[in-house]
Amino acid sequence: MKKKKKYLQYINMLDQPIKFQAFLFSRSFLLWAFLGILGGVMAGIYWIVLSFLTHQLEFFEGWLVIPVMAICGLLAGLIIHFIGDPGEIHLIVNNIRFNKGKLDPGNNPSMILSSLLCVASGGSLGPEAPLVQVTGSTGTWLGKMLRIKGEDLRSLSIAGMASGFTALFGAPLGGSLFSLEILHHRHAVEYYRAIIPALVASCFSYLIFAIIIHLGLGPIWDIPTYEYEGMYDYLFAVLFAAAGALTGWVFIYATKYCKNIFEKINLPIYAKTFLGGILLGIIAFYFPLTRYFGHHEINELLIGDINLELLFALLIFKILAIAITVTSGWRGGFIIPLFFVGTSLGLIIHQIFPSINPALAVVSCMAAINACVTRTPMSTTILLSTLTGFHYFIPILFASLTGYFLAPRIPFIGSQKEVVK
Repeated sequence: MKKKKKYLQYINMLDQPIKFQAFLFSRSFLLWAFLGILGGVMAGIYWIVLSFLTHQLEFFEGWLVIPVMAICGLLAGLIIHFIGDPGEIHLIVNNIRFNKGKLDPGNNPSMILSSLLCVASGGSLGPEAPLVQVTGSTGTWLGKMLRIKGEDLRSLSIAGMASGFTALFGAPLGGSLFSLEILHHRHAVEYYRAIIPALVASCFSYLIFAIIIHLGLGPIWDIPTYEYEGMYDYLFAVLFAAAGALTGWVFIYATKYCKNIFEKINLPIYAKTFLGGILLGIIAFYFPLTRYFGHHEINELLIGDINLELLFALLIFKILAIAITVTSGWRGGFIIPLFFVGTSLGLIIHQIFPSINPALAVVSCMAAINACVTRTPMSTTILLSTLTGFHYFIPILFASLTGYFLAPRIPFIGSQKEVVK
């Protein structure tokens, strides 16, 4: 009987048409590439509009920054109130993990309009979260149009998220890994089948985004030159990262404290965003470098000759500004603002201990605080290596892992919690 079964199997194999495909290239590749092109176009248009609005609003300086940010906060709140609440990064992670990877494109108009006002007026949140929401939901929409279901639909949504994140940071590998790590910090391999779609979409997205805004290749922040000085550098990286992780704890608890305050204010969302705008305007009036999300301000920190007292003030009030922005209803992402906090901390350490290499201190603190808050040590390492031009990969990895393992047990992004089965 066994021989007969084998014989029948061989006959069936011979009856089937012979297929020959020399490469792994398939129709799926074209779908991922098309999604990346869409993501790059949307990211490019968003960035152009954001740059235009920012240039229009940055002329308001001094005490005028207070009413400008208050009015922009009010307008953003009215958009959310009447068009709909687009949610935050918590909602995106929840939908990917527990809603079969479906992101609702219906929230995009509210997210785009409100985030443009919040980021362009000077809120301490960046455009990465809005881009991730819009491009990720575009992946969901494209999958539904083509009647794709299950894990393939989830993979398309993740690939869309990666394309949006990569367009802003210019790191296809880092953006792809971030879209996996942010979902499930302990078990990123749970969604690892999405890594190839994410990489393909990220590469095409970055290419289109670079063409639209004439982006060059290379680091965007002027980190001082670093020269390896021996094995003690790894120990220093861990020590600096411990300070970064401690700062991450301060940020997390400051955010929770502000959240409790705003939750007790029984007012509509537009009243809270208006109040948040006033507070952010006051902080920006006294400390102008805390205004905006830090894309250009990080270079001002690195190049400028800032004294120790001002650095401490910038560190404290930037943390407070991010916490107020996150909890008062303003929309945006907090990754680049956290890099600003890490830069401030690294420069403080360098000024206290002048013999310490400033590049190592800054990059280690940037890596640790982001890994502590977002639980993304792998992608943080790759992102910072790309953004800073810090080519010594291992010290950044040491710092990222230190920040990750010194993070609080309860994650800052609540939807990253383990699911009890």
